[in-house]
Amino acid sequence: MRKCLKLNIYNMFVDKTPPPQKKPTVYVGMSVDVLHHGHINIIQKASNYGRVIVGLISDNALASFKRLPYLNWNQRKIIIENIIGVSEVVEQLEWDYSPNIYKYRPDFMIHGDDWRVGPLAKIRENTIKALASYGGELIEIPYTVGVNSQKILNNLLANGISPDARKSTLKRLLRAKGLSRFLETHSPISALIAENCVVEVKGQVKQFDGFWSSSLTDALEMGKPDIEALDISSRLSKINSIFDVTSKPLIMDIDTGGKLEHLEINIKSIERLGVSAVIMEDKKGLKRNSLLGNDVYQIQEEKEIFCEKISAGKSKILNEDFMIIARIESLILEKGMSDALERAEAYVDAGADGIMIHSRKREPNEVLEFASFFKNKFQYVPLVCIPTTYNTIYENDLESSGVNIVIYANHLLRAAFPAMKEVAESILINGRSHEIEEKLLNINDALKIIPGTDT
Repeated sequence: MRKCLKLNIYNMFVDKTPPPQKKPTVYVGMSVDVLHHGHINIIQKASNYGRVIVGLISDNALASFKRLPYLNWNQRKIIIENIIGVSEVVEQLEWDYSPNIYKYRPDFMIHGDDWRVGPLAKIRENTIKALASYGGELIEIPYTVGVNSQKILNNLLANGISPDARKSTLKRLLRAKGLSRFLETHSPISALIAENCVVEVKGQVKQFDGFWSSSLTDALEMGKPDIEALDISSRLSKINSIFDVTSKPLIMDIDTGGKLEHLEINIKSIERLGVSAVIMEDKKGLKRNSLLGNDVYQIQEEKEIFCEKISAGKSKILNEDFMIIARIESLILEKGMSDALERAEAYVDAGADGIMIHSRKREPNEVLEFASFFKNKFQYVPLVCIPTTYNTIYENDLESSGVNIVIYANHLLRAAFPAMKEVAESILINGRSHEIEEKLLNINDALKIIPGTDT
């Protein structure tokens, strides 16, 4: 009797409810730089299959495949975490989904059906293989018609970007990418071409990360010698016009920086406009183009004096995102590798945010040698190069050597000269423009370059 009573009392406290079934997991990869109804649609459909894990693509992966996202990863994560139906947000470090599929082993992966052809087709193959390795299933749903994240973002950016947002982009690029490429732009139209130039190479989308404002091309366009003849206000006016129609970061060539007192004033104006960085070269006196080397009279500034200029410029900076990069002319003026490396160390100690090493040799050997020594000591200090003369080297080789920024410093203006000359000569020879018309951009296509132009 006592045993029975004890058993009944025990049974009163035993929960006989069967344990809950573990919900299947569903993986969805996203970038979400601009949130739109297509994202909500795919998350809602994914939540019907189970617990949704969003693999949010990293800044690095996005910058390598497309362009650097306007919002950083943490900002995008906060947005996704607050969408109904999302259970967890994890970082996807590659554009390829398969590493995270192997890691999290979801029961399902949901993706739009728009990736069967084009640059994502190979990634689709990798995803299917990863899922098949343990019995996961790929579910493809119809792509949401009438929505394109990149087009939405481009339209938003066409309305303008704040100086601070633009200025901060360069440091974000340096954190996200191994190598960033910058292209010379001497006018708003050349900047629009650089901003919108996108190509696909072996399944990878490539584009320029930003602009280079060159004192050489600015002077040439104005028909003046490259001897710091243009005043800073005229150059900033041109940059302001470029900023009116673009969104990417700009690095400005400020030659020697001028007199110390002028530099301190100019730095504030340059930073306020939204320029991301300036590159200042260690020469003094009448500035001559570096590619002339010792063929003309050029003097390198004393190391200590140039360090003072770096420190003075840094003291006037209001925002830590703005960078002063020191350009070393030792190899240009045949002072030797040891001089270049000594100066690099001194300039970094003086506060330089990066180093640009310049060379006019036809081969990249001395630049690669400098990069090897420099990066061994200053692994995290950005290194910049301008391969105008040693132009046979590939970007992959520069990146492998430790170069962080490659600048194509004068190519758009140099391309314009022979084209304009050919057109002018053809009109003179033929007494009309018909013969050259096939080499010209169609006027309607030209108008399409300008946002908001009705054709």
